[in-house]
Amino acid sequence: MPLEPESRLWTKSFIALTICSFLLFLNLQMLISAFPAYVKNEFQAGDITVSLVTSVFAASAIATRFLTAALMRIVHRNVILFVGLAVYALTSVLYIMAESIGSLLVMRVVYGIGFGMSSTIIPTLVSQIIPIRRIGEGIGYFGLSSSLAMSIGPVIGLNVMRELGFNTLAIVGAVTVLLILPILLLTRSIPPAPPRQPEGTGTGPNKSRSFNTKMIFPALLNVLLAITYSGLLSFIALFGESVHLEQVGLFFLFNAFTIIIIRPISGRLFDSRGHAAVLIPAAISVIASLIVLSYTTSLLLLIVSALLYGLGFGAIQPTIQAWMIRSSTREQHGMANSMFYNSTDLGVAVGALMLGAISTVSSYAAMYRYSAGFMILFLVVYIMTQWVSAKKSREAIIPENSSL
Repeated sequence: MPLEPESRLWTKSFIALTICSFLLFLNLQMLISAFPAYVKNEFQAGDITVSLVTSVFAASAIATRFLTAALMRIVHRNVILFVGLAVYALTSVLYIMAESIGSLLVMRVVYGIGFGMSSTIIPTLVSQIIPIRRIGEGIGYFGLSSSLAMSIGPVIGLNVMRELGFNTLAIVGAVTVLLILPILLLTRSIPPAPPRQPEGTGTGPNKSRSFNTKMIFPALLNVLLAITYSGLLSFIALFGESVHLEQVGLFFLFNAFTIIIIRPISGRLFDSRGHAAVLIPAAISVIASLIVLSYTTSLLLLIVSALLYGLGFGAIQPTIQAWMIRSSTREQHGMANSMFYNSTDLGVAVGALMLGAISTVSSYAAMYRYSAGFMILFLVVYIMTQWVSAKKSREAIIPENSSL
């Protein structure tokens, strides 16, 4: 029998918004992977300055998402989305006009504003059209857009910059964002905004607008994961130079292969078994990947590391996002998506600075071993939290049974 309309996942809007998300993140990943080498060569900057270029963008995007979540209450989300896309595309091409680190940092801040606005609205639109009982599966497929961009974007960015230069890459990035506009307009894929609840509705005053504390723990886990990804984005090209691997960008290509495979599987597993069944083995896979990478001197080890990282990263991110959305009301989906992407950017910003400092006093190989330590912390904290939660549940059941 055909699925009821409310159970359908692969609607026109879902497909179009997923493609738009891919283009949005493709621009980011193409440029962010090329920035370290560009900044180092063009401005003779050190590792800390290179990290700062990544961090100011992430900080700007984080602040913008908080403002966007509040702004959505008074400004139509379509206006916010199109303004954000315009700012994002314009600053992408204006990078070529930067004449100093100072002017580049200013452009990175404005770029972060455009990205923060756009990357808050699009996932919110998607979360409102996915059937709630298929939220893990839906977020898993939608998340392929950003994960695939994270994987192939750096390959494209590094190769375009090497063959054609950074100026061409900036133009390609701007065109990528501009392609989103005709897709949204021609497909009419933006769903209508949900009706606003009157003041005082729900289980308490302004309940739908209150902060949901259940999202804090998964967001913190996502910060730890993003720290490891920051080390790959910011320094893998420089790591490749240090170990004489010319095709180090292939890491992201092979990483994409396992992400594409694991995303749908992890989403269905989350829907049926919960987050523990996904997060524990996936965290172990990321740890193994980073340790292998730290000892990599050949293309074979690089590929093994990439495949393992794709399995872990590709399973963890959509699971955490679906976990946060499932813990929220429909009216809080914008807040949940904002917090999810903010935690990613926070991890990238913190990771770029911390791992950059580590690489300065040691080596890139040692830095990746420290990076694995953050995922060990992820695993330990998660398991301990699950154990404490299970213990409390058992203690709550025992008095009930004893009183019968």
